[in-house]
Order: sequence, then C-alpha cells, then structure tokens
Amino acid sequence: MIQTISIIVTGKVQGVFYRQSTKEKALELNITGVVSNLHDGSVKIIASGDADQLHKLAEWCWQGPRRAKVMGVTQETLALQTFDAFTIEK
Repeated sequence: MIQTISIIVTGKVQGVFYRQSTKEKALELNITGVVSNLHDGSVKIIASGDADQLHKLAEWCWQGPRRAKVMGVTQETLALQTFDAFTIEK
C-alpha cells in the first residue's frame, strides 16, 4: 500500500549534496516526492512509496552522503500525496 511520509534531517546536511544524494536514493528505491532545504539548516523530504521503500529511505537518511554529519532524523506519516517523480526544490 502506497503511503506518504515527511522526514526532517538535522545536522550538517546542507552544502554536502544531501538533496542530490536523496534524489538518487529515492530513484533507486522507486520513491516519488520532493526534497528541500529549510531555513534552519535542515533538509525536508516528502516521499511516497510502499512501507518497505520508505523504511529503506528513512534508514539511509541517517547516513546520507559522505560529507554529511546527520544529528537527527524525524519521521511523520502524512495524508497520501502523489508525485510524478522525485524532485529537488531550490
């Protein structure tokens, strides 16, 4: 069953290709959604997929790209949202 989650990643996650790496991981997992930087220095991901796909993405978020220093990952279930692809918001 397809569902949508929101993930907030905190730490040193901007300026380390976190958004691009998230998009690559989402495409690998066949997840749709969007990733964006927040003003407080964190990254927000809204992702739609099945439970297994989303679990794998959330686990990956704790690591992120090589230069990232992840301090926290929070996850929340949202009402189902549909996306055509996985995109990066500027």
